Amino acid sequence: MHVVIMGCGRVGSTLAHSLESRGHSVAVIDQDADAFRRLGPDFAGITVTGAGFDGEVLRQAGIERADAFAAVSSGDNSNIISARLARETFGVSRVAARIYDQRRAQVYERLGIPTVATVRWTADRMLRHLVPEGNVEIFRDPTSTVSIVEVPTHKDWIGRPVRALEEATGARVAYLSRFGIGTLPTTSSVVQEGDQIFMLVTDDIVATVTSVAAAPPEGVH
Repeated sequence: MHVVIMGCGRVGSTLAHSLESRGHSVAVIDQDADAFRRLGPDFAGITVTGAGFDGEVLRQAGIERADAFAAVSSGDNSNIISARLARETFGVSRVAARIYDQRRAQVYERLGIPTVATVRWTADRMLRHLVPEGNVEIFRDPTSTVSIVEVPTHKDWIGRPVRALEEATGARVAYLSRFGIGTLPTTSSVVQEGDQIFMLVTDDIVATVTSVAAAPPEGVH
C-alpha cells in the first residue's frame, strides 16, 4: 500500500514508522519542514512541505496512487478538509481523520469519514482505569460509542443457547473465550461452564446487559 499522512507530530511520525515497518510506502505532509526531524534518518518515505488540503501538495505526496490517507495534524478543520479532498476528489477509499471536537466527529462520521475523537477517547479510557465499574472493557471504538466488555453470567445460563443470552440482554456476543481460546459463537453455540463471554455494548445499555446476565434466565429460580 501507499499511504499519505498529513501531520508529522508525534502521532503522524509514529504512524509513518509503523506503516513503513510493515512494508508499506509512506509520504508525510507537514507545513513545518522542521517537523520531519521526528522521522529520523532511517525514514525512507517521501516528505512534502505544505498544506494537506492543497491539491498540488497532495499530488507531490502521491495521493493519486494512494491506497489510504490519514489526517492527523493538530487542526480539526485542516484534517477534515484534507480528508474530504482525499476521498471525494482523489478517490482514496481508506480515509481517516483525527478530530478533537467530539461534536464535530459525530457529524463527520455521518458523512462517511471515519474519525478518531482524541480527547473523548482518551478521557474515557482514563476514567475506566481510575474508576472501574465492574466490567472489564477490552476494546472501545475510536468514536467512543461501542465497546466490548467481559460480562459475568449467572451459573444458570450454563447449557443455554448463546442466542438466548443475546435476546435477553439485547446485546450481541462478540466472542467467547473457552479453555483460553477465542471462539466466535454460532447459532448453535451453548454457554459452557468456564466460558468468558465478551459482548458488544454501548454506554447506555451496559448496566442493563450486566444485570440481566448476572441474574438467572427468565423463568429460572
